[in-house]
Amino acid sequence: METKEGACVRRATQRECQIREQKVLPLKATPIRDDWQFREVGRPHAKWLPVSRFPTNVHLDLIHHGLIPDPNIAKNENDVQWVGEKSWAYKTTFSSPDLLPGQKAVITFDGLDTHATVVLNSKEVLRTENMFLPARLDITQLLNSTIELEIVFESTYLTGKKVVESDPHHKYGCWNGDPSRLAVRKAQYHYGWDWGPTVLTCGPWRPISLEVYSSRIVDLFFITEVERSLAAAEIIARCEVEGDASEVRFDIIFHEKLMASETVEVINGTASTVFRTQKPELWYPARYGGQPLYHLKAVLFAGTSVCDIQGKRFGLRRAEVIQRELEGVPGTSFFFQINNIPVFSGGCNWIPADMFISRIDPAKYRALVELAVEGNHSMIRVWGGGIFEQQVFYDACDELGILVWQDFMFACGNYPAHDEFLDLVKREATTNVKRLRHHPCVVIWAGNNEDYQYRETEHLEYDPEDQSPEKWLKSDFPARYIYEKILKDVTRDLVPNTYYHYGSPFGVWHGSQESYQDWDKLGGRFVSEFGMEAFPSKCTVDSYLLKGKDDPERYVQASTVDFHNKAVGHERRLATYLVENIPYSHKTFEGYIYFTQLMQAECLATAFRLWKRQWKGRGREYCGGALVWQLNDCWPGQSWSIIDYHLRKKLAYYAIKRELATITINTKRVVEEIPADKYTRAYVKRVHTLQVYGTNLSLNDLQCSLRIQGWDISTGKQLFNELDHMDSTLLANQSSEICERALGDGETASQTVVAAYLIDPGNGRIFARSISWPEPLKYVQFPRPKNLRIDIVGGQNEGNCMEIKSDVPVKGFVLEMTDDHEEDYIQFEDNCVDLVPDEAVRFGVKGLANGQEHQITYRCLKAAIDL
Repeated sequence: METKEGACVRRATQRECQIREQKVLPLKATPIRDDWQFREVGRPHAKWLPVSRFPTNVHLDLIHHGLIPDPNIAKNENDVQWVGEKSWAYKTTFSSPDLLPGQKAVITFDGLDTHATVVLNSKEVLRTENMFLPARLDITQLLNSTIELEIVFESTYLTGKKVVESDPHHKYGCWNGDPSRLAVRKAQYHYGWDWGPTVLTCGPWRPISLEVYSSRIVDLFFITEVERSLAAAEIIARCEVEGDASEVRFDIIFHEKLMASETVEVINGTASTVFRTQKPELWYPARYGGQPLYHLKAVLFAGTSVCDIQGKRFGLRRAEVIQRELEGVPGTSFFFQINNIPVFSGGCNWIPADMFISRIDPAKYRALVELAVEGNHSMIRVWGGGIFEQQVFYDACDELGILVWQDFMFACGNYPAHDEFLDLVKREATTNVKRLRHHPCVVIWAGNNEDYQYRETEHLEYDPEDQSPEKWLKSDFPARYIYEKILKDVTRDLVPNTYYHYGSPFGVWHGSQESYQDWDKLGGRFVSEFGMEAFPSKCTVDSYLLKGKDDPERYVQASTVDFHNKAVGHERRLATYLVENIPYSHKTFEGYIYFTQLMQAECLATAFRLWKRQWKGRGREYCGGALVWQLNDCWPGQSWSIIDYHLRKKLAYYAIKRELATITINTKRVVEEIPADKYTRAYVKRVHTLQVYGTNLSLNDLQCSLRIQGWDISTGKQLFNELDHMDSTLLANQSSEICERALGDGETASQTVVAAYLIDPGNGRIFARSISWPEPLKYVQFPRPKNLRIDIVGGQNEGNCMEIKSDVPVKGFVLEMTDDHEEDYIQFEDNCVDLVPDEAVRFGVKGLANGQEHQITYRCLKAAIDL
């Protein structure tokens, strides 16, 4: 790696780097996390009580002391609403630091939720009003031997209500939550959403520290440029500096080896240099290559003394959004291209993983991202009603190769745009773009979630021809100024190589409750949201019922169970999609959970396979990606998630994992009606055809053979078995149409299940399989298996595998553990599979100990109906 030479650049040797660092101590940052107490403000004789943790929020501390019940349980959410309408105080004391001449002491607040007044030794010194903005407080002139720090949090809910009341000219309105949320810069989901409760938190939700320094690095950042040829890259490294420091040494480290080092003079508070490298190690999404991460380290010097050290990891990659004309259709494409590779972005949407963010530990963040990777997801969208996530989330995405679509924090409403609000938004955007811009995983910023859709629905003013920002501010949709002016300018200035989109496109939802078999007709160039609800695991339901499995509310239509589904009209939505598609019953609670999860799995798998089919190669990228709503949950309840609050996978998780595999084969049944003449309605021939297509997301063409087999569903008798000895070719990185096959008349087709396999013509290995059933499934006469075998195969070196065989076709075969306590310890690598006669389906199992085989049971569509 080499550098551009310049007047202010001096190359340092590795030995010199080591010697200089040994001479002095850098900036000292001490966490202020001990001896915190809290109490309610304004209540006579309220006692100071120790906090439960730090960082924290008031609900966690009240729960810890038994002063409120856990809002995750039963209907306790109703009993904690008073908390959000009170003011709360937090305080601690710590010793004053000893300062050397020229040093200063600064308290850093990484995040205060939300309207906070900071009091130092009984003197008000700071006010904040944005949960997403850190704050710094210079206390150099305020030091005593002991420092008492107190933070008073006002009710953000009441503050927002008063702001709305004082601003009658703006049309406050929203989907989800109270419209007053639009007036304050707090996580919007705290006001309640259609998948989560209303819990209006407050408190110090991110760390607080005391810094002592003479000079410091304010910001370490860089712009990376990878040549189109990928043969070389350039890193422009910069430091913003506070204080009298004279030089910055930039080190680039890779695999713990110093690759390059430059010492640069600080001029007007800034130091910068440029590194160039030939044949760079490039960062790729998980499916396409590795995730090598470089480390940029900056050492700040005053003479020979080290004042501060900072470092950030980064990846070298070329990321683009490709919008170009398409063959035969209007409009343009919309897909991501990484290092010149077009990427079909199959993935998910992310919401905060808890109502109480300080309760989410790094292990949970890592586990959720790992589950996304395991499920073959290539992109996660960080939704605009939550938070700019913790660094550990983006670190995991960097390390594991997940692309991130990052929303700014605006969602489903008409936000105001008065001067104070715009200033707050600009500072929030600037701070958080700076905070996240080094992560290679972040490939797009979007201005909001569905605010343009809200504008359209409510008929607010919007003239696309009007390009006057000042006029936008005078319209009844003034937030256009935020999305098309402020955020556009911030991203242009701070992340010029990262694409900015005004708003996350509206997805496929349930206004008209269209059949999911037809969702390909509802898609677009990129589907950033689509989803379907389902119940979580029975263990998760039991976790929110007061008496668990013995609770009298443990039935489908219980009020507590309904309370834990926050979607308006969820009863009608679930009932509609179930009754249209799945033969189901309410005979058992566990059975009903299974039916909703199977329906969700069928819906989401169908959507992915239909949209992935539209990824047809260059010039025909009719759909560039689809992100399911949603990956995770913030509390235990019924929602659109595919992984519930306790990290238990729903059946849809496995179905999506199969559809997002690198190689897939899929089928679609179509019916053509051919009347005998133009007048008749009695003499109509219905021709049933099976379309077979495959998708190859690898970068190499795949030679394969096709086998198609069919069985009578009710008897298990084989109707046909065809092997196409003429090799098919699945072209690289696209879907390919393979063939069409007649299925006979309506009566025959409605009782025929078809299995399609892509087979390696050399060794007979199955690349991919797909089972096609007549739809809707509610009309199918499923037989009960008479000879169904569940075996554990494999050895000590191979690991355990489940092997399942059946004598008749089986839909939605699910393995379960009879002991609920084992559910979290025994993990099946696949589940909810379809079976056909004479085929052994295998998948791995982890955590299964000797002697636990007898605890494995199963559920399938026929058996579940009969229960």
